[in-house]
Formats: sequence, structure tokens, C-alpha cells
Amino acid sequence: MDPATEYFVGTCTHVGDDPQAMTRDEIDVSSPRRIAWLRKMSRQGARTKVATIEGEPVGFIHVIPIEICPWGPLGRDLLVIPCLVSLSNTKGRGVGKALVATAEEEARHREKKGIVTVAYYHDCWFMPAPFFEECGFSLASRREGTALLWKLFDQSAEAPRLLERDYRYTPVPGKVVVDLFWNTFCPTSSIEARRVRKVVEEFGESVVLNEYCADDREILLLHQLPRGIFVNGREIWWGHEAPEEGIRKAILEASSRA
Repeated sequence: MDPATEYFVGTCTHVGDDPQAMTRDEIDVSSPRRIAWLRKMSRQGARTKVATIEGEPVGFIHVIPIEICPWGPLGRDLLVIPCLVSLSNTKGRGVGKALVATAEEEARHREKKGIVTVAYYHDCWFMPAPFFEECGFSLASRREGTALLWKLFDQSAEAPRLLERDYRYTPVPGKVVVDLFWNTFCPTSSIEARRVRKVVEEFGESVVLNEYCADDREILLLHQLPRGIFVNGREIWWGHEAPEEGIRKAILEASSRA
């Protein structure tokens, strides 16, 4: 990643997407924060590799030491691929495999014992497990549709571990409690957090907001939950960044049940 490709990485390629999902204003607020976070983490060994075709960015991959990755998994002496993105119009041109190859080169150069990723066995573009298996990754562990895949460079490497969510709802009499888990690494998460704060503010003192940011390693290790929204202990989730109207409705419904 360099100054010419920072905005592409910072927006996570969402520029031009459905404005109902993420507004340009939201993207332009979250992008500089994401880039600042990536720059800071680069001093601790994180790297972002960008693929270009004819000078235009078409994809990127993050590689982060497992000891500091806010997305999980847990372990040591490994590099993590928490996110790999390539534009849909480059399908079949080998962008993803080239990015994985350069991530492996980075891991070997750092003399890490292997490289690991959390991937998924479902019909979705994000981090598909079969793709990483095609790239030579093998299964370390699996929890339903979530797979922990890795490629070993040193047989003495300790097996990494998937995060084990530890969320406990603490009620506050007469209040609706919103527990927000978020991180700066994922732009949709930080945008989601911004929306939650905005909606909660509408309700004044009737709603209590607790924030848990996985950028803080102690918080991540304590809760092992890098992203999530809970209203009176019930998780709300849409498969994309939470819409304001959905957050508002969940709070109103919780208020009516109180």
C-alpha cells in the first residue's frame, strides 16, 4: 500500500456501491481512520499488499502478526490473513492467488512458522474456504461453517485457535442496554459503530451504551468478539453494516418489552 492506493484500501472497495448500504460521507469519515490504524500497525509488522492491473488497484490483502490481529484467531509465530478482496470484474485473472502468494512470501521473509486465515464454507464472496484450500491451505479446525485454515512452514508451529465468544449481558433497571463491539480494522464495523452512537443519542438517558473496541488487545482477549451489536442481550445482525432504522427499531422493541 502506498499513497496512490491508500484510498482504495481505506474504502475497502466500497466506492460506488449501493448508497443505501454505505454513504459516501460515511466512507470518507471511516477511510482516514482505517488508513491511520493500518499505518500505526505497520510499525508492529502489519502489511497491506495491493494488486494493480495497468496501474489501477484491483484488490488487496492484509497480513498481520497473529499476536496483534483484532479479528482473530489466537496463537503465536504466525501471520494472519484477516481479509482478502479482489474486484469482481477481475475474476479469473489470478488476482486473489497472486495476493495470497505475496502474503506467503511476507510470512517466510519474517521467518514466521506459517500463515493462517479464518474462512467460510458458505455461498458468499467473503473469504471462501475452498479458495484457500486451492491455494494449499489445510484445515486446522472448524466450527460449523467457519474454518481455520493454515499453511505450515515449520512443523513445530502451535495450532492457532478460533475466538471463543464471551459475552455476558448485564441489565440496568429501567434502561435499554446496547452493547457495541467494534474495531477500526473493518470499515463496515466502524461505520456501524457510528450509526449505533447516532441512534442511541436520540433516546437520551433511557438507553445505556457500552462500547468494546477490539483495537484494545485486552478487550479482544477478554470478550473475543471483534464485532457485534446486542440490545438487552439480544444480538441484532443483518449480514452487512446495521442500518439506522434497524437499530432504532430494535431499541424501541426492547423499550416496549421493559
